[in-house]
Amino acid sequence: MAKQINKKKIFQGAFLLTLAGILSKVLSVGYRIPLQNIAGDVGFYIYQQVYPILGMAWMISLYGFPVAISSFVSEWEGEGRALTLRNFFIPAFTILFSISLLLFGLCYFGASTIAVWMGDPQLEFPIKITSIVFLFLPFTSLLRGTFQGLHNMKPTAMSQIAEQFTRVLIIILATYFFVKAGVDLYVVGAGAAFGSVVGAIASVLLLGGMMLRKSPLSRRSTQGNIPYKKLIRSILVVGLFFCVNYMMLLFLQLADALTLVPNLQQAGSSLQEAKAAKGIFDRGYPLIQIGTVVGSSIALALIPAITRQRLEKRKEETYADARSAVKFSFLFSLAATVGLLMVMPYVNVSFFRTTDGTDALRILSLVTLFGSLSLTYSSLLQGFSIVGRPALAVILAFFIKIGANEMLIPAYGIKGSAVASVLAVLFICLFNYISLKRHFTLRLKHHIPWRQAGFAIGAMFLVVLGASLLYKTLIPLTERLAYVGVTLFTVSLGVLTYFLVLLKTGAFSKEELSQFPFSELIISKLEETK
Repeated sequence: MAKQINKKKIFQGAFLLTLAGILSKVLSVGYRIPLQNIAGDVGFYIYQQVYPILGMAWMISLYGFPVAISSFVSEWEGEGRALTLRNFFIPAFTILFSISLLLFGLCYFGASTIAVWMGDPQLEFPIKITSIVFLFLPFTSLLRGTFQGLHNMKPTAMSQIAEQFTRVLIIILATYFFVKAGVDLYVVGAGAAFGSVVGAIASVLLLGGMMLRKSPLSRRSTQGNIPYKKLIRSILVVGLFFCVNYMMLLFLQLADALTLVPNLQQAGSSLQEAKAAKGIFDRGYPLIQIGTVVGSSIALALIPAITRQRLEKRKEETYADARSAVKFSFLFSLAATVGLLMVMPYVNVSFFRTTDGTDALRILSLVTLFGSLSLTYSSLLQGFSIVGRPALAVILAFFIKIGANEMLIPAYGIKGSAVASVLAVLFICLFNYISLKRHFTLRLKHHIPWRQAGFAIGAMFLVVLGASLLYKTLIPLTERLAYVGVTLFTVSLGVLTYFLVLLKTGAFSKEELSQFPFSELIISKLEETK
């Protein structure tokens, strides 16, 4: 009985972390729209140049180091050993701090070199400010990992949301007041980056308060010391490889940060023109993040159940839910991708005030489909305890992206970078799909409802096209507010049409519908219309 309660607690915690992750992604997407509106394309470019470093530090503090720490805490507790300062916390903190200090040093003292690689020496100051966030990794990682090892996911979830909310608030406020004061845009970018430092401080304070209240620290003596070599290996290999799986879009943005501006200059653009073009291209990533959240959230919410079923050796249920996860991801990300392709001109003006870069952003929107499937495949592989192959796929895709950028950007500008991103993510998608097929039968031909998806997409396309024509006939698109209106109108009708057609054509089984919010109401209404 105690074992069942413990399992229930573990998987409830995993679901809580999934919800916290979705909310954090929404916050992460939301702030970059006002940031671009306030700071302009060049100001947005400056922040986006350092964002991959910030994002990677954040991912390491959430999915990297805490995973390694939690496994040790769980093992330590299972052996009946106490978590003391001398035998666990001080040694673990020392290891984490040493690694974090190394990362800080590489970023801070290498800032001028990194800025030159990015083709813009003025980025040195924002990069130096960004590096400070690494100094907080040992605090957040050790505290989160300790709680997770004790099967208490609530502190991690709460600290994740608190950190992201604080970060977003400081970024928007700092950007607004700095721009209003006429401060140099590179200082504005550094101020926005400092928001992540304040967010990390908020997270440490919250976690520290919870640690004092919950008090997992023991004062009784215990036998043995922490195995340094094993923990170091776990942090560097397992912890970092685990979080690489969540860094797909960050690696794409890092590749662009390193190669886009230099290649645009090589093609004949001035530095100022290249910076503005990079800022315009970076508009696409918040939109892709929205799409991947939509495309993968329900699928990712199924992962804890799939892991539980696998551990309980319920093979058929495991495979059925895994196939459902792929199906949900495909159907939702397909709609998000086609929707973005259709409404991108309206979305561009609604969010970012101009139609600049619309064609490149349309190409980039294809990342939504392949990226959502890649994340779903990667999460399923992790559910089968396979971590290395998805991480390898992301690392290889990073080099594919850089190589494709070098070839395509001089000839095609930011459109070339968009194509390079699609190719890199397509590689990850195929690599993870092939890896997944080794562990269970996954035939997309049979497990995806292609006919129903075709009907639904066709219906959505016609409705969105008709709705946009009707709206433009009644309300001329001369003001930004009109673009917001046509975006909301067409997206709402498109989403409603797509899912109604899917439901009416039987795209989902009754068991799959039970995973939906308001599932009982949906099932009863469908049965009434039969």
